Amino acid sequence: MTIAIIAHDAKKELMVQFCIAYCGILSKYNLVATGSTGKMVAEATGLNIIQFLGGSQGGAQQIASRIGCDEIDMLLMFRDPLNPKAGEPDEHALLRLCDVHNIPVATNIATAEMLIHGLERGDLDWREIVKKG
Repeated sequence: MTIAIIAHDAKKELMVQFCIAYCGILSKYNLVATGSTGKMVAEATGLNIIQFLGGSQGGAQQIASRIGCDEIDMLLMFRDPLNPKAGEPDEHALLRLCDVHNIPVATNIATAEMLIHGLERGDLDWREIVKKG
């Protein structure tokens, strides 16, 4: 399972703290991230994270293309809803792709914790369930 990580500038530290708290669970999965978010999380946690371009430089599109190819299984994207960014239309396309491909998405820490706890319990192995069905 591959988990993609994205965080707006105002939410990067929150993402780092989240990943520190759930490092034990996240370490069991393949992780990819946009540039500076991936770098910050990797430095703080020691997790092995494939780092794409920065979000504003095309990193979100790189993640979107992998979602389209069924290479991403979950997206953790901490957004800053109070300070919209110029790349926001890209995020709408990314969220739309997640809907099309049935990718679980968390856009805030509360939902991210629910997804992580679901992973820990084994509740989110939906791709395996679909293959068996």
